[in-house]
Amino acid sequence: MALAEIDRNLLHRCLGHQPRAWEDFVDRFVGLVVHVVNHSAHSRGIRLSAPDRDDLVGEVFVSLLANDLAVLRRFEGKSSLATYLTVIARRVVVKKLLAHTGVTNLGNGAAEVSADDRHEQRLQDRDQVERLLGQLDGQEADVVRMFHLEGKTYGEISRVVGLPENSVGPLLSRARLKMRRRADQPTG
Repeated sequence: MALAEIDRNLLHRCLGHQPRAWEDFVDRFVGLVVHVVNHSAHSRGIRLSAPDRDDLVGEVFVSLLANDLAVLRRFEGKSSLATYLTVIARRVVVKKLLAHTGVTNLGNGAAEVSADDRHEQRLQDRDQVERLLGQLDGQEADVVRMFHLEGKTYGEISRVVGLPENSVGPLLSRARLKMRRRADQPTG
């Protein structure tokens, strides 16, 4: 999807530091960022309290503001702004969640699961991931490991494995599909 004119204007206003541009930007995309935070946490089995969710949403917007809006300046307009922001938000949130390994409590909210239960679940999940990674070919396994377990970006993965950056996403999708199919097969 191409960049919508409303988003092009909003981006131009933000990059030009025009009055109320940042507030309008946040108003337009806060729902998207909240959704990405909720989905990222849920897909990792992490329950967030409202303050934890708000902290992560804030982290995403702080990352967008960093270095004079450097992330927004790098946007090339090859997708919708919402798609670009979804990718950026997901990366920020996943890095924060990974930095707090086994987190159900990122801030002041009450933990929902005991530390022993989280540790046991992480060990089981890691064992399953390692078993499934062992069933992928070398490059697929490396890319999945770097992206999902190490939190590397497509660019970082591209440099390490020598693939074009735009090939990393499709390779990840194919590898995930293989892992899903193998995980669904009965063992025995």
